[in-house]
Amino acid sequence: MSIWFGEPSLEWANSRSDGTAITSLGIEMTELTEDSLKGRMPVDGRTRQPGGVLHGGASVALAETLASWGASMTVDPEQYYCVGMEINANHVRPVAEGWVYGEARPLTRGRTTQVWDIRITDEQGRPVCISRCTMAVLPVPSKY
Repeated sequence: MSIWFGEPSLEWANSRSDGTAITSLGIEMTELTEDSLKGRMPVDGRTRQPGGVLHGGASVALAETLASWGASMTVDPEQYYCVGMEINANHVRPVAEGWVYGEARPLTRGRTTQVWDIRITDEQGRPVCISRCTMAVLPVPSKY
């Protein structure tokens, strides 16, 4: 059974990233499965640290992007929106070039909070970063 509210559109979500850090880092969402959101990010001059490997902050940006969009796509956007409350990350393998791939899955989807597990891998499928992000589910403010 799918976790998504309605029919979420990756094209729409990716287009909403214009002019943001998401686009600046080259992050794109690539696939929705029944219970996960997948995306990718290049390892290049935008995402490397001075030592020549993927910057841990860029990995965290990819992880939070996937968790945020994932959480947002599970709630009724007319009633709720989701924002990050906390994120942690363990960086377990350096990557110097190519792409990294992330997959975000909810561990819990409560009424006011959600917790997402995000696994980032290299092009060979080896773990690069393991992250967990807690999302707040907030009511949309009244228009009146």
